[in-house]
Amino acid sequence: MRPIILALCSLLVTMPGHAHGPTPQKAKESVAINAPVAQVWAAVKQFDAIGDWHPDLKKSQGDGNNQSGGVRTLTFQNDETLVEELDFYSEQEHEYSYRLKTENSKAFPTSSHTVELKVAHGDSADSSVVTLKSRFYRGDTGNTPPDNLNDEAAVKAMTQFFKNGLNGLKAKLE
Repeated sequence: MRPIILALCSLLVTMPGHAHGPTPQKAKESVAINAPVAQVWAAVKQFDAIGDWHPDLKKSQGDGNNQSGGVRTLTFQNDETLVEELDFYSEQEHEYSYRLKTENSKAFPTSSHTVELKVAHGDSADSSVVTLKSRFYRGDTGNTPPDNLNDEAAVKAMTQFFKNGLNGLKAKLE
């Protein structure tokens, strides 16, 4: 019996693997804004008020909690919603990070994502740089996702969401 088990084990070890799960994707965008850090931070620091400056959103609402566990609901222009939760918040460092709490691939083609927002000093005292970066997985984590929920769609959506938001913030503040 032992030789049979060894033969089966060696067969399993040498069989090629055909299935694999999704790999994490990344997006990062920044924008320079002609406004001091304090003014830019004042515009973005309220976690649940992203709808005030992001043109892709019809509205945003939340619990007003700017600390770990704070929650916001984003309503997109197509009336689909996502719920995100704050993981980290630093008034002193002008940054926070959050993650997807409730998935909705009709609203956004990711099955999970984490995002960091940071406001830093720009080239002068009256300028700032806002950076958004994310790590995420596509909307369909199966081996053969449809085109609208694959890696490419997720990267494109996250990158465009960042660009539109940063451009909306810049337009509001300059």
